[in-house]
Amino acid sequence: MKKKPVQYFNHEYLERAKKLTPEQILQFLDDFQQLMAETPEKCKLISLKIEPSLLRAFQTKAKLSGVAYQTQIKKLMREWLSE
Repeated sequence: MKKKPVQYFNHEYLERAKKLTPEQILQFLDDFQQLMAETPEKCKLISLKIEPSLLRAFQTKAKLSGVAYQTQIKKLMREWLSE
């Protein structure tokens, strides 16, 4: 039997979550459901400030692993949301 991971929330996260409006909660759930859907959405271009050395190191590691770095960023984001 496969064990499911247990997710723990810190105090600050729980306090922030208490302040969410019902509309914000519904938006998050809708976005998460679309993220997990079989049919991918059209990607949205974003701008993100990252230290050049961090970006170069990330790109190099992704290349050595045989994966595009932007694909790896999206994978990490999905994994973090699924925790």
